[in-house]
Amino acid sequence: MITQNSKGKSQKYDNPAPIDNNIKDTTIHTDFDITLSNNRCGASSKFKSDIKVRCYRFGLTIISLIDKLPNKRSVFIISDQLVRSATSIGANLVEARASSSRLEFKKFYEIALKSANETKYWLCLLRDGKFANPETVNTLLNESIEIANMLASSVIKLKSKKF
Repeated sequence: MITQNSKGKSQKYDNPAPIDNNIKDTTIHTDFDITLSNNRCGASSKFKSDIKVRCYRFGLTIISLIDKLPNKRSVFIISDQLVRSATSIGANLVEARASSSRLEFKKFYEIALKSANETKYWLCLLRDGKFANPETVNTLLNESIEIANMLASSVIKLKSKKF
């Protein structure tokens, strides 16, 4: 697939493969080039790369779940909010990397944390409304809780540091 970036230049992207827990070694080409190899990317910090990759995979998994949901008005509303909040987590982490100040960096992490918490709410509605397989939703809910905990830890550390 060929698309244009924000500067109007053409870029070639491969469509990412569907997310599967059995993925061992896959490369996903994006603007921020995530290489998934045993759940790590080529960055220097294991934590930073792990959270970035996990958020990206999580977003793709949520999109895959949404595509399998029934076509009901109520499900559409919940799924629309779910996909927005789930994909917002990783998007805000990418924005944080491009921030111009430490304060702005911290703010993007706080927004990502809020999106992770909102995602938990929408997943619970899907599960308790019996619109999706409870086991699948619980797996995603556990992942969103882990991501939220990682983000909360980062936010606490960022708040404790003097600027």
